[in-house]
Amino acid sequence: MTTPPRSKALEQLFSQRIVILDGAMGSMVQTFKPTEADYRGERFKAHPHDVKNNSDLLCLTRPDIIESIHLQYLEAGADVIETNTFSATAIAQADFKLEPYVKELNLAAVACAKRAVAKAEAKSPGRQCFIAGAVGPLNRTLSLSPDVNRPDFRAVTWAQVVESYTEQVRALLEGGVDALLVETIFDTLNAKAALFAIEAVFDEVGFRVPVMVSVTITDRSGRTLSGQTITAFYNSVRHAKPFSVGINCALGGKDMRPYVEELAQVAECHVSCYPNAGLPNAFGGYDETPADMANVLGDFAKQGWLNLVGGCCGSTPAHIAAIAQAVKPQKPHVVGAPHTVQRLSGLEPLTIR
Repeated sequence: MTTPPRSKALEQLFSQRIVILDGAMGSMVQTFKPTEADYRGERFKAHPHDVKNNSDLLCLTRPDIIESIHLQYLEAGADVIETNTFSATAIAQADFKLEPYVKELNLAAVACAKRAVAKAEAKSPGRQCFIAGAVGPLNRTLSLSPDVNRPDFRAVTWAQVVESYTEQVRALLEGGVDALLVETIFDTLNAKAALFAIEAVFDEVGFRVPVMVSVTITDRSGRTLSGQTITAFYNSVRHAKPFSVGINCALGGKDMRPYVEELAQVAECHVSCYPNAGLPNAFGGYDETPADMANVLGDFAKQGWLNLVGGCCGSTPAHIAAIAQAVKPQKPHVVGAPHTVQRLSGLEPLTIR
């Protein structure tokens, strides 16, 4: 199975230095103060359901906003930008009654990112920038019941989740992304459905791109929402041979420290980290400055834990610029040797020697 040239170039970049990912999209969108009319545009003016805060829809109705954000991150030093497709699946878009537009949303999102990359590369001849297709976690979960009185109930089936991810992944690959990023994972079973869908689409299209995986540790318990520790989570997805595995969202960098260290010790692939700009304050904002994030992530890089670094909620181009400078002197994490013992997982890891 072949790998597109740009995807190969991205893989090579990881062997040379720590790679810089972009920062938050949602909070940056809000700086433009888009109204319901902006989200609707002319095309969805008569749509029978409210669409405000459906950031993915802006790829069709206000692509200028999305392209501008991408370009700001690239100008700040990001090597990789994520498509604005965090919720561009039929399951997530059902909240806005926009399921029929999923393919178009994903294609438009890739086009926004491509235009920004073309502009950034034109400004710096010889520079290569890359696009990761963002595959979000869904608003329905396979592991948890939404009804406390019916612990056995699920709002969605495995087949439905796989079908939803398959549609998105097909469109992202058709659009021409250089990698896929399954991110903000809080339910490992949803993530496994995404990885299953990705492999099926690779077989269908006859080529593959790097698959990056990023989990969310929901609080200081050190576990995902579905209950797994970081090593148990890694054991659950290592069969998919991800290009990278890492942690993003929920916590600030300081609180991620023990989990990033643990992951760097067990992973057989590249390691990523893109935290929030601290924990949300009382007003829902984020207080960590670019210098704050850069100090924490610069230290992670100094410890030899990172191959890919960026920011999540509350981070801005200024944060990414500071992080890029902080990690620049450091060498990338050395990928660990393949495990030679059986490693299993439930909520906790199990190693059979």
